[in-house]
Amino acid sequence: MAVEKKDLDWGNLTFDYQPTDYSYVSNWKDGKWDEGGLTDQHTVTLSECAGLLHYCQEVFEGLKAYTTKDGDIVCFRPDMNAERMYNSAARLEMPSFPKDRFVEAVKEVVKANAAWVPPFGSGATLYVRPLMFATGNVIGVAPADEYQFRILVTPVGPYFKGGLKPIKLCVSKYDRAAPHGTGNIKAGLNYAMSLKPTMEAHRNGFAENLYLDSESRTYVEETGGANVLFVAKDGTLVVPKSHTDSILPSITRRSLVQVAEDLGMKVDQRPVAWAEVAEGEFVECGLCGTAAVISPVGEIHNNELVVTFPDGHEECGPVMKRLRETLVGIQSAELEDKHNWVFKVC
Repeated sequence: MAVEKKDLDWGNLTFDYQPTDYSYVSNWKDGKWDEGGLTDQHTVTLSECAGLLHYCQEVFEGLKAYTTKDGDIVCFRPDMNAERMYNSAARLEMPSFPKDRFVEAVKEVVKANAAWVPPFGSGATLYVRPLMFATGNVIGVAPADEYQFRILVTPVGPYFKGGLKPIKLCVSKYDRAAPHGTGNIKAGLNYAMSLKPTMEAHRNGFAENLYLDSESRTYVEETGGANVLFVAKDGTLVVPKSHTDSILPSITRRSLVQVAEDLGMKVDQRPVAWAEVAEGEFVECGLCGTAAVISPVGEIHNNELVVTFPDGHEECGPVMKRLRETLVGIQSAELEDKHNWVFKVC
């Protein structure tokens, strides 16, 4: 579908919100979701007693729309986002939005905003943010009786300034998620508590925090907004797992694990002790997620201890680079999509 693109400086976009032509909205009331549809209104009016404002009933997702080399507009594995949001909502006693309707809503709103999808090769993407929140009045501690599901879209550039330049992390003195709590769902409440440690990290010259498990503070979990990957000295991709199910199941991480296996790499998904990292057992480190795909990590600081990753300290290491290039190649249709991950919008 040939669409005249908006007149934007696509190559210099930041990771900031700007309204587009349409959002998608559907409301849940009297025990069911309405038919939903597009809206050109980008504001929300709430009662002062809305459940969102009092008891944080809110979940969200994040995915992207791309323009491929052939000019198609596609999304990457929206069915996985639909499933994760379905599970997140259930955990907070919210009415899960049907998975098939989620995918169709993503398709509808991206297609309606096709002019905002950055052109191929620009380095930018259309960020797609589905969200659901309690709109019904609640004064006692209880689930609300009304909810709204929305999808907003906005064109964005790289998440971290500097693109693929290795970033620095610091081990946080705070905890990200309680054992058996809500760390494995994508809810705003998990991110609210990360804001103070994130800003402290930024003020001290770090891009992000690395959180250890809150039960023993001896195992690596994730950062405030991404899962962590390591590369061992023998080239094995090591993927941290949680003893207490408190790591968010990143769709990008799961996709990269499959990509690594397709490339013939050895993959080891297991709990990773901080002591292994501190002792220099890994030669590369990266953060993975929708926004950045992979961001290489050059150093992790823990008080006076500085852990460096020799194969990825000055620039993105060879394993992380290969994984990232392969996944981006699949997403942009430059490489074969063996697993039918790419969802064509138009």
